[in-house]
Amino acid sequence: MTEDPSKFSSLKLKNEGFVTYGDNNKGRILGHGNIGNSSSLTLIENVFLVEGSET
Repeated sequence: MTEDPSKFSSLKLKNEGFVTYGDNNKGRILGHGNIGNSSSLTLIENVFLVEGSET
């Protein structure tokens, strides 16, 4: 998960609920998508775009 939308090669924006971090703080899931590209074999799929991510 990341809070930087510029990292995504494809992104579907959709309110998808919340994630809870190890310290019990919450971040809102704003969407999901892929980072990287399949032609260079560096594709990471189903990454969450999260508001308030601590990563």
